[in-house]
Amino acid sequence: MFVRRLVFFYVCLWRPFLNVTLPDDTILDLPETSTIADAAAAIGPGLARMAIAGRVTHHNQCEVFDLNRVLPGDCRLEIFTAKDDAPDSLLVLRHSAAHIMAEAICKLFPTAKLVYGPPLEDGFYYDIDLDQSITPDDFPRIEAEMSRIIKENRPFCRYELPRERAMTKLGDEGNRYKIDNAQRAEGDSLSFYVTGSQREGHFEDLCRGPHIPSTKLVKAIKILQVSRSHYRGDVNDQPLQRVYGTAFFKKSSLTDYLERMEEAKKRDHRVLGKELDLFTISDQVGSGLVLWQPNGAVVRTELQNFLTIEMKKLGYQMVYTPHVGHLDLYRCSGHYPYYEDSQYPAMFETERGKAIQSALQLAKRIQKLPENDRTRGLESIVVATEAIAHAWGKVDGLDPNTPLDKTIEYLYAALSEEPGYLLRPMNCPHHILLYASKLRSYRDLPFRLAEYGTVYRFEQSGEISGITRVRGFTQDDAHLFCTPDQLADELLATVNLTKKVLSVLGLTDYSVRLGMRDAAVDKYVGSDENWTKAEAAIREAAKASGVDYTEEQGEAAFYGPKIDFVVKDCIGRKWQLGTVQADYNLPERFKLSYIGSDNAQHRPVMVHRAPFGSMERFVGILIEHFAGAFPLWLSPVQVGITTVSDKSKTFALELYARLQADGLRVKLDMTSEKIGPKKHRFRQAKVNYILVVGEKEMESQTVNVNDRDGQVLGNVSVDGFIQQCREEIDSKGLHQVAIA
Repeated sequence: MFVRRLVFFYVCLWRPFLNVTLPDDTILDLPETSTIADAAAAIGPGLARMAIAGRVTHHNQCEVFDLNRVLPGDCRLEIFTAKDDAPDSLLVLRHSAAHIMAEAICKLFPTAKLVYGPPLEDGFYYDIDLDQSITPDDFPRIEAEMSRIIKENRPFCRYELPRERAMTKLGDEGNRYKIDNAQRAEGDSLSFYVTGSQREGHFEDLCRGPHIPSTKLVKAIKILQVSRSHYRGDVNDQPLQRVYGTAFFKKSSLTDYLERMEEAKKRDHRVLGKELDLFTISDQVGSGLVLWQPNGAVVRTELQNFLTIEMKKLGYQMVYTPHVGHLDLYRCSGHYPYYEDSQYPAMFETERGKAIQSALQLAKRIQKLPENDRTRGLESIVVATEAIAHAWGKVDGLDPNTPLDKTIEYLYAALSEEPGYLLRPMNCPHHILLYASKLRSYRDLPFRLAEYGTVYRFEQSGEISGITRVRGFTQDDAHLFCTPDQLADELLATVNLTKKVLSVLGLTDYSVRLGMRDAAVDKYVGSDENWTKAEAAIREAAKASGVDYTEEQGEAAFYGPKIDFVVKDCIGRKWQLGTVQADYNLPERFKLSYIGSDNAQHRPVMVHRAPFGSMERFVGILIEHFAGAFPLWLSPVQVGITTVSDKSKTFALELYARLQADGLRVKLDMTSEKIGPKKHRFRQAKVNYILVVGEKEMESQTVNVNDRDGQVLGNVSVDGFIQQCREEIDSKGLHQVAIA
């Protein structure tokens, strides 16, 4: 017995342990082969029962692991539990629900080919290649099959294969989408997930994970809709069916969610926008390009007027800049070609540039094809590049045997000197050149420029939605150029301006997110020193403004960290709206300078700021937040006048002219219909106040005031009504018309 105890002592003494740091900085000592489940059990049995996955940070790399994956070494660990108020936990649950739905669809539609199925903030989807349409009539039987899988309480089991073996396996299965996904994946091995304890007879899918421990954790699931999509957003590729669903840990959460979605349907800005005649989107103009109707233009103009007044108080100067700029401008800023896939194609001036661009677009399209389908495409690339060589000279580096990836690289290099233009994706390069148009002194700073500038992004067709996700949108953009010593005050002022804008509109339920750089990602420009200073500055500005905030790595803009306001609307949906960004890097790229008090040149710092963000998106969100019933100062039609009979028409016309002269937006209905239907039409149009005028009102020079909710407020003098409306407008709704 003594010897056995001695052996056990030495095993424990020399056994390697991991240091696992928890969010409260407590450190667990665990054996090196421990899993997240082991860590949860070491903390306590309650957590062990509730744990579903965990976020592991190891060597500055952050990844969410399954409960039973072995920890990679000394690390920080945040354990996720089965809670519907935890967004990270819901993402893991919904990723697993997507697999369950995919299995059910494959069972019911055996010819279905799976593409990919990511989780979303509110649910999940799976893209399916299927030669027959899935319709809402199919949803009940798909859900029934999903329920059967869930009741079987099957575990989600991960296994890995070396890349070569995995590619052979996928090649044998013959799903081109999975082959393409695997080719794009990084690493020497690929992971698969089986919905079951053993591979034989159970559904499996190529997947990075993570997943919940077993299907039984999905307590509530619902298929929501099916729509059309295309593989990787390419409209020239195979059309797909995108099946959406959602899932929760509790049935009551699903019930609440569906109720919110019903309310959201009533508030849908696309429906209300048409009913209230706010905007139009026409296929003849183009998808994602908004035509503002006069009513919508009123809302947008009033928002801009309000913000312009506030900006002028703070010393901003309004400017106008072109909708298009030379490619060299965006090459210098870094927007081109690094963000080319989300921009409209460049407009090259020379025939050589146009030809190289065509060859490049062809090469990139061929690159998206599975390897087996590339042969004919590669031949066409050779023909195109040889034609370019014959007409304008050989492209450096290219020959008929150049690999496709290198061909794309050489074509980009050839285009890098070609002159051309680009629909502007951002306003900041234009404002930078306004600053650089003359020598600046420290006495000129801060130099604050603002513009309602329209920019253009070539969003994928499947991602466009009404006016909240569009291809042409106007930013309430401003750029401030200041000395490093002025940066803190300028950031604080812009944060406070954003807070005021949201407060005036009643959007006071928001959180603040600081988007920081992820040092492990190479998309960011500039030195570590500049990033450190910029991140410290936005952190201090957030603290000084008094807002509660969180920090998120990897959410920074490519040139600098940012402060984002994430607003919750009246039915609980979250929207990222106002943003403030600190930028040391674009002034560096453009070699901006000012003459300091020491008579030497110094580099300014930039602040990018947009309280609304996109005017289109902001108005779309406001339509849904207010359900189309705008506050008086924003309403397209503020007052409706309706007559009881022909006898009061003269007074109605005089009243109409009087209200218009006092700056109110008025509509007049003198039709011979009864008063009830006329009032109903005004209420349907969300007109704030409805004035009924009859013989009595004409004699007393008063108006009978009704609100859009159907309440009769009573009679008041015309002057009294106008005065109260003006108070309500000027106070942005703090004072409302109330008839004594």
